[in-house]
Amino acid sequence: MVIKNKIKTWDEAAILASQLQARGGRVVFTNGCFDLIHAGHVQYLEQAKALGDVLIVGLNSDASVRGLKGNTRPLVNEEERAMVLAALESVDAVLIFPQETPLELIRKLRPDVLVKGGDWKVEQIVGADIVLADGGMVKSLPFREGISTTELLRRAAILAKEEEK
Repeated sequence: MVIKNKIKTWDEAAILASQLQARGGRVVFTNGCFDLIHAGHVQYLEQAKALGDVLIVGLNSDASVRGLKGNTRPLVNEEERAMVLAALESVDAVLIFPQETPLELIRKLRPDVLVKGGDWKVEQIVGADIVLADGGMVKSLPFREGISTTELLRRAAILAKEEEK
């Protein structure tokens, strides 16, 4: 599939989800900032995809990333982050959401499986109540220690200081 075709509007993603569910398929949803996509993200998304038939990724907009992580983030703009996510084989659809949480998006999509990284307890996952009430499943996948955008930025800052010497 062409990368740009994987980047969807909310309505397009909702249609994709409902059509698949009508045929008995399972829709998996996850979300995040995905700033500086790394091997931990790739592994996480592959594990998420394995839980169903279609993986839809909600991507925090630039404004919502700033609200969550401060004015120095994101490093990569939302269009480019969406493009990189869409290039991954495990990702079937990417959609950008402007809110700090994906609650409205989860209400619209009604996924069968809701997934977050292991740094989230199931009871803390936004939208878990909706998915569970619909008979779905909520999973917290193992978090890969030492691999994060924040850790990459920290290491890059150390390297930059070393190179200045």
